[in-house]
Amino acid sequence: MTHALQWLRSLVFVVQIYAMMGVLGILFLPWALFSRRGARAACKAWCVWVRWTARWMVGLRTEVRGTPPTDEVLIAAKHQSFLDIILIFGSVPAGKFIMKRELMYAPVIGQYALRIGCVPVDRGKRSQAIKKMVKDVARGAQAPGQLIIYSQGTRIAPGVKAPYKVGSSVLYQELGQDCVPVATNVGVFWPRKGIMRKPGLAVVEFLPRIPAGLDKAGFMKQLETEVESASDALMTEAGFVLEQEEEARGLD
Repeated sequence: MTHALQWLRSLVFVVQIYAMMGVLGILFLPWALFSRRGARAACKAWCVWVRWTARWMVGLRTEVRGTPPTDEVLIAAKHQSFLDIILIFGSVPAGKFIMKRELMYAPVIGQYALRIGCVPVDRGKRSQAIKKMVKDVARGAQAPGQLIIYSQGTRIAPGVKAPYKVGSSVLYQELGQDCVPVATNVGVFWPRKGIMRKPGLAVVEFLPRIPAGLDKAGFMKQLETEVESASDALMTEAGFVLEQEEEARGLD
């Protein structure tokens, strides 16, 4: 009975946040058409709404730890669900994502994402897209801000291991900017797919920045080690049992 009630509450929550996306998209449209600030304001307002309604509708509290950057940096984050997008974007002044090109055609999301400076990339053509984006940044075509990339390229369920893509290291070297790693445990409560949203404390954590200047191999090793270890710690804190912990228990 409790599970069924939580699922129903989750359904209502999911329906209303997407309805509110449409409402805010329309309300902010005149400002967003003439100003990038207006588009960012609409997106940030929706992030605040989602966090607020998640708390009282499904019992999901959210927290941002560490120091979100305010200067021009590369943010390389762990991606578990839509919630980490909301928490990261809502915490930085001018975030812009590297996103799947298909999202360009999604109602509201696609139009506002392009307006705030997100960079669409083709699946399987990521290296070409990164080269073009680096050129755009050098020419000043991209607005200043915090460029956000998901280093594994897609949403990864808690406890699942997946390789880190080369895109993060290419951007890190080509842009010559510091990199701020971000860890998370949001997938424990807000999964990649499905309706159910679980109560608890979902966290994204901005980790100490990696200074510019490392070689690609050194950067990738440090990035993966720091993000994965911090994310594992956050998931353990949330009560998620990692595979290695289960194996250790089996040996006792």
